[in-house]
Amino acid sequence: MRQGGLVGPFSSTRGRLTDEAISQPANDWEQRYRRSVITSDMVATALVVAGIGNFFGARDAANWHEKWGILAFGTELLVLAALTVSRAWAPAVLGQGAEEFRRLGRSLFTATVVLALGGIALTSRNIKLWIFVAIPAIGIVTMTERYLLRLWLHKQRKEGQCLRPVLAAGSPATVHDLITRTRKFPHLGWRIEAVCTTDGLGPDGDHLDGVPVVGQLADLAGHVHRDGYRVVAVTPDPHWTPDRLQRLAWNLEGSDAEMVVAPVLMEVAGPRLHVDAVLGIPLLRVSLPTFTGARRAIKAAVDRLGAALLLVLFAPLMAFVGLSVLLDSRGGVFYRQRRVGKDGQEFTILKFRTMVAGAHAARAELADRDEGAGLLFKMRRDPRVTRVGTVLRRYSLDELPQLFNVLTGAMSLVGPRPPLPEESAAYGPDIRRRLLVKPGLTGLWQISGRSDLPWEEAVRLDLRYVEDWSLALDTVILWKTLRAVIHGQGAY
Repeated sequence: MRQGGLVGPFSSTRGRLTDEAISQPANDWEQRYRRSVITSDMVATALVVAGIGNFFGARDAANWHEKWGILAFGTELLVLAALTVSRAWAPAVLGQGAEEFRRLGRSLFTATVVLALGGIALTSRNIKLWIFVAIPAIGIVTMTERYLLRLWLHKQRKEGQCLRPVLAAGSPATVHDLITRTRKFPHLGWRIEAVCTTDGLGPDGDHLDGVPVVGQLADLAGHVHRDGYRVVAVTPDPHWTPDRLQRLAWNLEGSDAEMVVAPVLMEVAGPRLHVDAVLGIPLLRVSLPTFTGARRAIKAAVDRLGAALLLVLFAPLMAFVGLSVLLDSRGGVFYRQRRVGKDGQEFTILKFRTMVAGAHAARAELADRDEGAGLLFKMRRDPRVTRVGTVLRRYSLDELPQLFNVLTGAMSLVGPRPPLPEESAAYGPDIRRRLLVKPGLTGLWQISGRSDLPWEEAVRLDLRYVEDWSLALDTVILWKTLRAVIHGQGAY
């Protein structure tokens, strides 16, 4: 039996579980998927090292073995050893979340440091090639192949395959929330197959949201041993005292089940959660969110450098879009609007104009046709949007000028959605926490449905980003933004 913190649909702490606990037999698909990842990493590393070694070694064939062969073999061996030591192949982190890529990055960084120290010790003149070319190339290739494998796994899960059978145990309300989330996000890999409640009944008698209620909470361990569930998800209920949870953990020993417990802090996850043992008592320690410091400085530097590179890369496209906007309708190329940034400071956001001139003044006439959520005004078929504007909005091309806002430091590449001043004025104390960080060109809201999201869900995602921000999470969001933009989901 494996015990751990909250995982799966509740939060992103799944990758933070202790790997020593992963000892129970895995499903066949889990074993196959892990073998596929390991094999792909080994093949990718070997191909990159061989390609670089052959290309540069061919110029000095006489000294191939001395100069290139040993370094090539040593680099490959070092990378694979770092992946093993960093537990980058642990089943708990494969297939979802940012932790998989965080461990992969940490492994490659470790390999780089060890290789550099080895080069200094051996006074090798050829070590720079492997540090600055080989390992970055290995990183790009391995991250790409892992992402492709993850896409395949998520596709299988959407079709009902490669899912872990779960027995949920708690109050009907909290179990209902869990069932809703697992159905909404099948890529997380959970399928609730049975439920236990305090009295053994659900709102529909012997069913809860179509899932059979198989018994009472006191009978939980017996059902697990008899039916072989892979996950026991314990959700909040007055029944769960510390003594009963401990006895449940003992009673599950000898089974193949992973026991996961939902903490009260539902939206705090990722690197801020730590499990410590103090005086023999397991405590869930929540560190403060980081709004300053070295990581934030790195983020600011990456934002400005990334914005500058993207502006150079997209310069021809932006020139074409600007010309199209001018030829399509009267008005300027850019649309300027006041938005609220970090700490409530207002700034002027830049966009390509997608509406006819005087569109803002006509908004009052369309108030009764508002389809937006909460404080947002949105219309799927807004008559003010131009023909070119429709295309630009669908693929988010109208937002490219915001790279200038990122370059000047008013925005970040990743962050909460930048609100209008009237929206910000209506914020309560909780929602105002969105203003603790810079707004972003993209964010969790962008990759989760954009305008299709309910207002409450958009706020929840923004607050989750503020609380649980990390460089790895930014990387995942940027990666997923490209797919969201291509599909155009929720854009209007």
